[in-house]
Amino acid sequence: MTHENVLEFTDDNFKQEVLSSDKPVLVDFWADWCQPCHMIAPTINELAEDYAGRVKVGKVDTDANRDVSLELEISSIPAVILFKGGEAVRKFVGVTAKQQIAAELDALLT
Repeated sequence: MTHENVLEFTDDNFKQEVLSSDKPVLVDFWADWCQPCHMIAPTINELAEDYAGRVKVGKVDTDANRDVSLELEISSIPAVILFKGGEAVRKFVGVTAKQQIAAELDALLT
């Protein structure tokens, strides 16, 4: 389910990869059993390609990484959270249009 430009974030590497990142980070919280998560996956892959080198893109499997999911109060998936400077700045819940997420990423990059 992962794409070459999509990283895997875990409880162990989340702080280093996301919170300490020097560039904006898009994090897709998902689970294998979640059908809407599979529906948004191509969008996440496209965004990873479109923003390669400018935005870090990755996924958190909420079943395998409960600590970070609980810490960020992920109660519904798919959930996409945009981080900048170690802070969550925007959250999308459910299947979200690529253009909507891209517009927020563009705003973070300006």
